[in-house]
Amino acid sequence: MSREEANRLSRVVIGAAIEVHRELGPGLLESTYERCLQYELEQRGVQVESQVPQSVSYKGVQLDCGYRLDLLVEDLLIVELKTVDTLQPVHTAQLLTYLKLRKLWLGLLINFNVPILKQGIKRLANH
Repeated sequence: MSREEANRLSRVVIGAAIEVHRELGPGLLESTYERCLQYELEQRGVQVESQVPQSVSYKGVQLDCGYRLDLLVEDLLIVELKTVDTLQPVHTAQLLTYLKLRKLWLGLLINFNVPILKQGIKRLANH
């Protein structure tokens, strides 16, 4: 799990997300952007899974609590997608929690409900 590879993947994901946003614009359902971004990444040769279950370790037992990662890229990068007016602290907390549970370093929070996608991208690191 190299940071260099996670950084490289984040650039690929951002490029693919910009392409999806250029093609579709804002205003669609989160699930639409998720599927289209997954397709765009697969076309670029990137291994990506959607709606990946994330368990919680409690007293040494893995419990399914209903958490789902929107996209898991190459088992290195979590991508959480939103279609909201404004990203809220709870969205950041959600992604940071997923990074900690998965023991991953880097995640992207992408809000597609913006005029220019660059305004809707937040890069988060799990220290």
